[in-house]
Amino acid sequence: MCGRFSFKQPVEAIRAHFGFDNTPDLMLGNFAPSQDVPVIRRRANGSRALHAVRWGMVPSWAKELAIGAKMFNARSETLSEKPSFRDAFGRRRCLIVSDGFYEWQKLEEGGKQVWRIEQPDAVPFAFAGLWERWQGPDGVKVDTCTIITIAANDLLAPIHERMPVTLQQADYEAWLDTATPAEKVRGLVRQPNEDFFTAYKIGPELDRTQRVA
Repeated sequence: MCGRFSFKQPVEAIRAHFGFDNTPDLMLGNFAPSQDVPVIRRRANGSRALHAVRWGMVPSWAKELAIGAKMFNARSETLSEKPSFRDAFGRRRCLIVSDGFYEWQKLEEGGKQVWRIEQPDAVPFAFAGLWERWQGPDGVKVDTCTIITIAANDLLAPIHERMPVTLQQADYEAWLDTATPAEKVRGLVRQPNEDFFTAYKIGPELDRTQRVA
């Protein structure tokens, strides 16, 4: 699973990599479900925009926004089956921008150890995400998102059984474009290579500078 992640990079530092053309006012920091997170979507004309979107998918048919607190991750194995995610997987895919995420490893002696997972050079990357637009009884529209997860690769399996699906830069356009054939989209939902991430122990305050020996 992925229940906490971070993004602390200036917008201009990532514009070229992700190819968006707007200048949003984004909240930076360590994120938890129900908070706004940085999301890139493709416009109808093919351009990309970066916006703050509420983390935790709320299907359009849901009666209340609170359901999103339980839908911040979407299991890759059932994307085409679950009504909550099926339509978004076909038509509303997005990139969720991050520079690292956190997992809690259960220890044999009790308690948990926090790990930070990031790229070896600590540069931002993209989770494979889905988004949905929900309208409340008062007519207010809220855009929400979820991170797709998959079985952990060999690097992360000792820490947690699940991991977020991440995308290579060369695959961003195929993921965002609704015209991409379904077979190719499904092929993008895979584990990253083991050298894509590095993992290290940190303290419970989620401060990446506080490594634990």
